[in-house]
Amino acid sequence: MRRQIVHVFGVSAAILALSGEASAQRNAAESWDPTARDFSSGRSAAPSGPAAPGGSGGASLESLNKILSASQLSAFDRSIYLSIRAFQLARLGREADSQKDIAEMGRVLPGDWQVVLSSTMPGLAGGGDRAAALRTLDNALQRKPGDPSLTIAQAQVYMQIADFQRAIGLLDAALASAQSPGERRSALFYRGHANFNLGNYAQAADDFDASLAGRPNFKSKQAPLLWRYAAQVRARRDARTALVRDVGAESLNEWPGPILRFLMGKGTAGELEVAAESDDGAKRANGKCPAAFFIGMDAVRRGDKQRAREQFQLAQARCPTVSELNWAASSELKRL
Repeated sequence: MRRQIVHVFGVSAAILALSGEASAQRNAAESWDPTARDFSSGRSAAPSGPAAPGGSGGASLESLNKILSASQLSAFDRSIYLSIRAFQLARLGREADSQKDIAEMGRVLPGDWQVVLSSTMPGLAGGGDRAAALRTLDNALQRKPGDPSLTIAQAQVYMQIADFQRAIGLLDAALASAQSPGERRSALFYRGHANFNLGNYAQAADDFDASLAGRPNFKSKQAPLLWRYAAQVRARRDARTALVRDVGAESLNEWPGPILRFLMGKGTAGELEVAAESDDGAKRANGKCPAAFFIGMDAVRRGDKQRAREQFQLAQARCPTVSELNWAASSELKRL
């Protein structure tokens, strides 16, 4: 299922060529974070899906109808397109039809339909219609009450509208009902973001730290390590020592490794900025966005408020408004 969830984004992009620019930017900005797309196994973050198409949604609905009429679709791919059509129907006020698509998802992919829906809704919401995404998730929760993945997706949408307090309540509930280590890691990771934006830095650091447990490799640990660093800096903890300890002898050549190298004191801000513009992985991931944010966090650690302010303003400009990095930069600017 883990590999299939990553496949959500490739399949969705194929039919949503008219997706909004905001979504493309979000996917680029967050592609450096494997957590965001590793929902069932622990993206988090993650997950973000395709953006809501522009316009009234009629053209997209017609395309979806044609694709779903094809008999050669796998059960997994069919469930992806059904989830997107359920959202589009909700946007058009056709709630009964939207609910039918959710029910059909349960029929064609009985074990994992809710994971697919929770992986697409936050990204679709990022196109601008959060209300339709929340209605779709509410309908899904009526079929599977208390499901952690759907609840985490709700929290992600509420964080897009800066309702971090409500997100924490949802994430607390998701954590309490988590049935797998992956669901627990995802709930902790996103609760860390909500706590960070509310200024609950010690709690955020603890959440990000706890979300590291059981991750299978260093690549999957990098995003929680970076966010834990940011939270520990603001909680006045020794963020650099903890980062050096947990990175150990791991290779930092692959993006976002250069960010970690910089935060550990093994590179300069100028070198990081060059990497953000020249590294192939960074180019695909809009690396200039996280580079600006974490250069700002290093400035906070050193007590250089002016430098931090400049970098957070730069992060605001570089990071899409639906990105966790943009929210964090905006929150930090309010507190400087």
